[in-house]
Amino acid sequence: MFRGSIPALVTPFSGGKVDEKALKELVEWHVAEGSHGLVAVGTTGETPTLSHEEHRRVIEICVETAAGRIPVIAGAGSNNTAESVGLMEFAKSVGADAALVVTPYYNKPSQRGMIAHFTALHDAVELPIIIYNIPGRSVVDMTPETMGELAKLPRIIGVKDATGKIERVSQQRITCGTDFIQLSGEDATALGFNAHGGVGCITVTANVAPKLSAEFQNACLDGDYARALTYQDKLMPLHAALFVEPNPAGAKYALSLLGKCSPELRLPMVELTDATRAQVRAAMEHAGLI
Repeated sequence: MFRGSIPALVTPFSGGKVDEKALKELVEWHVAEGSHGLVAVGTTGETPTLSHEEHRRVIEICVETAAGRIPVIAGAGSNNTAESVGLMEFAKSVGADAALVVTPYYNKPSQRGMIAHFTALHDAVELPIIIYNIPGRSVVDMTPETMGELAKLPRIIGVKDATGKIERVSQQRITCGTDFIQLSGEDATALGFNAHGGVGCITVTANVAPKLSAEFQNACLDGDYARALTYQDKLMPLHAALFVEPNPAGAKYALSLLGKCSPELRLPMVELTDATRAQVRAAMEHAGLI
């Protein structure tokens, strides 16, 4: 169920509020363009600046609009285990298919602490969990050995790996087993990640290029890496341009060029400089999107 191109969906804003109409239209667009799933309220969805009420509402809208046509993975991470349990409980209550749970940030738990955290979540809510390992944001790095321990729990089913270490896929195949779902958290290296045994990507670029991203992942899943490389060549400038400034400023600007949503962000995120806008536009032209 969880494979291929899974956009980490932006949360569109209008006048400081969540633009529910634009959000529903984005979900419909992703279904039509062939995205294999969606992540609601991940980092790209600006979760640090959403209220809990907004967080829950975005999940609810995504699940209702997708209506079972593609799976919805709900962001439910926190550095407070009890808070994460509550987010998972809500996600389950509205019909989300899984929870994406980041390694606890800022308070820097040990490997034992991470095992205790994820075990508590697993035991509290009957919802599949995908671990999100992103040391660049959370400061802590879950080792393959720790992940292997957690993979023994039946509802801890996979990882979004944003370590940037492609060899982790092979290491985690050994510690977690070959059925453990490994999803890349970095668009630019997803080709190599999949070649090592990954089965998809939770992607920022697919916000802007859902069809191309889905076709790229389909080629990888078919084992046709020569075909996948042709998509990589089209998409690579966009992968780079969207991260010149902090995400999701690039993705939202690109979506505004496509008429999909406003480029509006919430502070402390700010809109792109003119130079970066030009780079994003050029990358979109290279990919044939505009």
